[in-house]
Amino acid sequence: MSAPFRLALITGEASGDALALRFLESLRSRLGERALEISGVGGPDLVVAGLAPLFPQADIAVMGFGPVVARLPLLLRRMEDAARGVTAFEPDLLLTIDAPDFCLRVARKVRARKPAIPIVHWVCPSVWAWRSGRARRMVPHIDRILALLPFEPAALERLKGPQTIYVGHPLIERLAELRPDTAEAKVRADEDAPLVLILPGSRRSEIRHLMPVFGEAVARIAAARPSARFVLPAVAHLREEIAQAVSVWSIRPEIVVGEEGKLAAFRTARAALAASGTVTLELALAQVPTVAAYRGAGWEAALARRLIKLPSVILPNLILGRSVVPEFLQDDVTAQALGSQVLAVLSEGGDRDAQLEGFAELETIMKSAGASPAANAVEAALAMVGRRPA
Repeated sequence: MSAPFRLALITGEASGDALALRFLESLRSRLGERALEISGVGGPDLVVAGLAPLFPQADIAVMGFGPVVARLPLLLRRMEDAARGVTAFEPDLLLTIDAPDFCLRVARKVRARKPAIPIVHWVCPSVWAWRSGRARRMVPHIDRILALLPFEPAALERLKGPQTIYVGHPLIERLAELRPDTAEAKVRADEDAPLVLILPGSRRSEIRHLMPVFGEAVARIAAARPSARFVLPAVAHLREEIAQAVSVWSIRPEIVVGEEGKLAAFRTARAALAASGTVTLELALAQVPTVAAYRGAGWEAALARRLIKLPSVILPNLILGRSVVPEFLQDDVTAQALGSQVLAVLSEGGDRDAQLEGFAELETIMKSAGASPAANAVEAALAMVGRRPA
């Protein structure tokens, strides 16, 4: 009987856990009767799926400069604990998922101690956007990167980073949840009483900077389209803050909380006003014409201009290589600009058709890796097993 396949797995947050769970499902199918042993760091769902935890994931699940500094001694200790645990486990493969500030440092420690362990990192760090020197620095301890975005392999090759393979984005597996059924399509097609999504972001700083101008933009849209309806999907932990911000708007949107409510709104929306981020990719795949905006503190904008050298900050635009979704940044984020652009994409033809055509092209590009990102990730990762790292 074959020896068990030993997988070391490190994730830092819930989104990484979701990828890991799909990976394990596909890996077990691929291994057949061969047993699977898993050790590492992950959330409760991964523990239920068979992960033997080295320590609680909550110890490293921290975001933001202040919280990271406050917990730095523990984070450094947990990096060492993870590296020590992985090397003692002697896995056939170490798979790290996202959380690059933690995972890549652990990978470096593991490579130094056990050079023969293949190391694969899933979710390409955004070296193509800023701090591009990180690409070269990953080469000694990362054998392969599994990318969510189709332009990342070429970007990493240009930056002389590790070998990178586009395995597909998990949103591709959720297209049915994002697309309307017959009844929902009729709601979306209603130009006289359109539903407009308002998505001010999932971080407090985004909400603080965008909610006032979004409220003014909604008022302008409602003045031109009195029958328009507005829905604002909110993350649960910010519901009260969002409700308080909306309370002073002249036109108040319906606030929905939870994934089910958000997806239902996506399937019926005719247009969206959104903060820049992954949600713009969700909207594009849901075929919802969008106007995107970002406004941060002045010092953030100055720093971003120095560090980020991109023609766009909108994922659909970056994937397509051209501007399809209109984006407004910093001082250009005005109620007049946002309102007029949303009104333009509510109407048939012109700007609306241009976005929908771009979204169809985007879907073809995103599907180019195949139907199952998890299965692709398993095949790409297993291809490294048994290879002697360079």
